[in-house]
Formats: sequence, structure tokens, C-alpha cells
Amino acid sequence: MAEPLCNSAVKKCKETMPQTPIFSSMLGSTCSGQVQPDMGERCGDPVYQDGNLISGSLEVLIERLVPTMDYYPDRTYIFTFLLSSRVFIHPHELLAKVGQICIKQKQQLELGSEAEKAKLKSFAAKIIQLLKEWTETFPYDFQDEKSMKELKEIAQRITQCDEENGTVKKIISQMTQNLLMTLSARSQYQEIKEKFRQPVTDKGTILKNKPQSTQKDILSICCDPLILAQQLTHIELERVSNIYAEDLMQIVSHMDSLDNHKCRGDVTKTYTLEAYDNWFNCLSMLVATEICRVVKKKQRTRIVEFFIDVARECFNIGNFNSMMAIISGMNLSPVARLKKTWSKVKTAKFDVLEHHMDPSSNFCNYRTALQGAAQRSQTANSNREKIVIPVFNLFIKDIYFLHKIHTNRLPNGQINFKKFWEISRQIHDFITWKQVECPFEKDKKIQSYLLTAPIYSEEALFIASFESEGPENHMEKDSWKTLRTTLLNRA
Repeated sequence: MAEPLCNSAVKKCKETMPQTPIFSSMLGSTCSGQVQPDMGERCGDPVYQDGNLISGSLEVLIERLVPTMDYYPDRTYIFTFLLSSRVFIHPHELLAKVGQICIKQKQQLELGSEAEKAKLKSFAAKIIQLLKEWTETFPYDFQDEKSMKELKEIAQRITQCDEENGTVKKIISQMTQNLLMTLSARSQYQEIKEKFRQPVTDKGTILKNKPQSTQKDILSICCDPLILAQQLTHIELERVSNIYAEDLMQIVSHMDSLDNHKCRGDVTKTYTLEAYDNWFNCLSMLVATEICRVVKKKQRTRIVEFFIDVARECFNIGNFNSMMAIISGMNLSPVARLKKTWSKVKTAKFDVLEHHMDPSSNFCNYRTALQGAAQRSQTANSNREKIVIPVFNLFIKDIYFLHKIHTNRLPNGQINFKKFWEISRQIHDFITWKQVECPFEKDKKIQSYLLTAPIYSEEALFIASFESEGPENHMEKDSWKTLRTTLLNRA
């Protein structure tokens, strides 16, 4: 992509624009001092708290998004409003309203004095910068024809501000080309959606009639916990790289709200979120499978201790999602019931891991560790120290919780923008973390095993577990007989 063209063209414009670090605090100075001088007097609508916008009508929020000759919204506001706007208005409708405001301002400048006419190029540069940020940050907003049509109409009118040398036209052309490339790549990802692994149910594979000495296990592929943790981190970052902010906002925009009739009608399944969630489940089941299918107790013990070390390395890296998946796999009932195996395991390190993931007090220990990793990431000098991969299920639940406990609109009908500041802050953190380039060398052999090795269903795990260590009570004996009969009778 020819980025230099776009960057150089908007550089002069950005030098005069108030820019602040995005989300330096939850409701920090990034929200203050950016409103057009007469906006409050004209509308009497926005509500501020300590200089920060916390509520307002949709119309006023849209006006605050659109640049003027003397104003450009900061990056925090652009991100938060564009992210949350889909709850109240379709992207193509928002683009149309932005276009109308642009036309009005352009006409005012054209009808003004010669000095004001001379400002048209500067005004055009600001509009281009806004569209550039929009298309780069939320490319999926332009997936439908209506949005692309509105984008082209705005672009066409802005191009008229600089017809002499055609610079604006070139920038818009490059911006559109980059957008189409992004949408094409995303479309291809959905078309080749990973085929989720189906659990093994074949009785010949599950029942341990003979020692499976030639059967591969994780230790035959990788015996170094650090290397396996690094390869897991590679897979994690590859998957989160395909998750966009608008995907995460579907958690809010597709749920019940006071504006449900205005919410996006796009209920298309988000493949990226589904694939990432499936990866967590597969990793948990793979861990359980690797442990339960081993015939000899000594080898099972070794594999349990190996995965404990892998989880610890994941924690040290900042890969909390893989760490949680591994712990979840070892806590599944078919694994947890293997008392003879666990009696031989040195569990001190496992106890520490479980302490970090203790669910009490809303996973307080984990959240403290995550905060520490996030702070390390902010001051890091290397990609290795920048890695932060949160437990995805907990991250999603946090977004859901924020949505449920706060209303979208206040009793006076204004949008509760304070709610969306916090939701967008959390989503922005996630988007920032997912952009870290993995510093570890990719090992195709290890990754292939992690992604394709057979995994057992829950039923098969129990059978393999009983085969490893026989039933200990009447309830387990009954379960074992039922499962074995079911498996043997299965066609």
C-alpha cells in the first residue's frame, strides 16, 4: 500500500489539529476543549462533567464528529463515536448525515470572502483525514453498497475543493484502494473459515486394547514448555488479528436496547469471534485428550507436569487466553478424576496458576496480572514485552456487563455517552494489543500438531479416563458400563 501519499498529504492538516493520546484516561482531557465554540450555546444540548462530554443528542454528537475550518475532533472521540454510533444508526445513514454537514460547510466557504474561499483546501484536508481514520479503523462499515455510495459522493464533492492540481483526488483514490484491499482480505478470511475440528468417536482410536507405542503425543513434537507457549502465542495473535472493533461492538449493537428498531440489521455470524472461541475450546480439549489417552501413569504424569509448565510460560509471556485454556483442560472432570496420576504430580506450580485464575471477587487476581501486563506493554521497548492476550471469554463478558448495567439513553432521551467511553476504552485496548507483531519464530510442525491433532469428545474423554484409571465408586462404574456399551454398539 502506498501510505506515503496519504500521510504526506494530510501532514499539514494534522499539524494544526488538536491531537491527544487515545484513551490516556477513562474520561480524561482528551474529551475537553474540542467543541466548536458556539455549539453549546446553539444547541444547549451536550452535557459535560469536569469538562468531559458525557451525554447529548445523536445530532449533536454527529456535528461534533465533523471537522470545520477551526476544529478537528480528537482521535479518542472519533474512535468512541464511530464505534458506538452503530447502536443508534446504520453506518451508511451516518455517512449521509456527515456528507450533508460537509456540503453545508463547503457552500458557506464558497459564498464567503476570498479569504474564506482560500480555506477550502484546508477544509478538504480535514474531511479527508476523518474519512481516512474511519476507513482504516472501521473498514467493515463500508462493506455494503450504500456505504460505498455515500463515501464516493462525499469524496466527489471534496475533490471539487482542489481541482487545480488534483492532490485531493489522488489521496482519495489511494484511500479507496486501501479500503477495498482490506475488505477483500476480510472477505477471503470468511470464505475460507476454518473447519472446526470434530471430536474423535471411533472406538478403535479411543479404547486402549493395546499399548499405543507408536502413537504421537505432544512431547514427541515439542518437549520444551517455553517453545510450545511461544507457538501458542503465535496462533493466538494470528487469530485476534482478524478481529475488528466493529465485530466486538456487535455484542452491544445486536442486543436489546431502547433503540432496538434502529440497530444494525446485520446479524451475520461473526466468523472471527466464532473461530477464536472455538480455538479456546479445542485447546482445552486437546490438553485433556493428550492426558487421558496415555496408557502409562508415569507418562501421564509427565504430560500433566509439562502442560503446567507451558501454562506458566504463557502467563510469563502475557498470553492469558492459552493459559486459561490449558487450566480449563486440566480441570475437566475426566482429567480431574485421575487421582493416581495427580498424586504423582508436583502441584505447587499448578496451585500458583489456579490462584492467578481464581474466579472469586470477579477474577481479581487475574485482573491484577492483566493490568500489570498492560502497563508493561505501554512502556515496552520490544514486541516480546508488548504481548497482552486477555482471556477472551472474560473480556466479552465485561463488555456485555457494561452494556447491561448502563442504559443507552438517559431519561431525558440523550445518549448516555459516558457508557460508551468505557466500552470503547476496553475495546481500544484489545485492538491495540492485537496489533503486536509476534516476536517468536514460527514452527510449522508444532503449529500443525496443535491445530490438527485429534481431540476427544467429552464422552470419549471419560471412556479414556476410565481406561486409564478404573471407576472408583458405583456411580462411576455405571457411567463406565453405559459409555462402553454405547461406544461398542455404535455403528
